[in-house]
Amino acid sequence: MIESWMGVVIGSFVLAVAATLVMGHYRREHLRERLLRRMDHRHCWDVMRRRH
Repeated sequence: MIESWMGVVIGSFVLAVAATLVMGHYRREHLRERLLRRMDHRHCWDVMRRRH
């Protein structure tokens, strides 16, 4: 009986860690997408072109 409870506890812990990692991944991807959307590509191109 103890072995089955131990498996449930370990399995729950692994699922909680996996869920946390997945949430962090999607949060970083969402932040990256938002930052790229805000970036003005023409402004960046003009700045890089003037350096030459």
